[in-house]
Amino acid sequence: MGSGMARNLLRAGHELTVYNRTRAKGEALAGEGAKVASTPAEACGGEAVLSMLADDAAVEAVVFGEHGILTAATAGLIHVSMSTISTALSRRLAAAHAERGQGYVAAPVFGRPEAAAAAKLMVVAAGKPESVDRCQPALECLGQKVFNAGPEPEKANLIKVSGNFMLAAMLETFGEVFAVLRKSGVDLKLFLEIVNGNLFRSPVYEGYGKAAAEGRFEPAGFKLRLGLKDVKLALAAAEEVTAPMPLGSLLRDQFLSGVARGYGDIDWCGLARVIAEDAGLKQQ
Repeated sequence: MGSGMARNLLRAGHELTVYNRTRAKGEALAGEGAKVASTPAEACGGEAVLSMLADDAAVEAVVFGEHGILTAATAGLIHVSMSTISTALSRRLAAAHAERGQGYVAAPVFGRPEAAAAAKLMVVAAGKPESVDRCQPALECLGQKVFNAGPEPEKANLIKVSGNFMLAAMLETFGEVFAVLRKSGVDLKLFLEIVNGNLFRSPVYEGYGKAAAEGRFEPAGFKLRLGLKDVKLALAAAEEVTAPMPLGSLLRDQFLSGVARGYGDIDWCGLARVIAEDAGLKQQ
């Protein structure tokens, strides 16, 4: 995700310093005009620092750790966190940056790596209006649309987690239905043609449905273990406001089962494999 986003910023003429925990990934962008930093702190010399990381732990390490963003960030800098993280961490980041006179914008994105490369992500941004406005030109380089979710950064993270929760629910339904259809000898392609062509007409249903039906779980565009992480984030956010999510508990267990079986690094539509195995079907 980060590499595609960085290339789009470079193509738009932005000066860019990149840091990746795997240095080779950052160096791959050096030939395209980016400077390569050895630490997160070294990447904080501009007007804004954008982070795209896997989970809360990775964000905490890059921001609060030794040679992290907060150790070098100067007053006036804006941190744009584009990761899918918890609402609690988003609030913590906002407070930490505010203490140092810095801006913080939560701007998680919807879209897979191919969408990132094509600058077709959907960006959900939230933070103080002046901070969001300053970052708007850069965010517009990354996606087809930028949605403003208001002044509270954690609201953007909640929207992202909620969207991913609905995608996870869709993957569960695909898995369950496909298991029934396979055991009954029904053509999955015919089913998808009928459902996606007439009932839903959704590119999401089309893409994930076809991949799940064909058993195309690798390489992963979004790993199954990250799906588990996002369902947990949704459940945590729901618990904060005392809102039951019965389906969330089911999804957590289904994804956890997939990770336990060693499928954590396949695409999260591989949930269909977990459900198929529960139905006694051979692995796709």
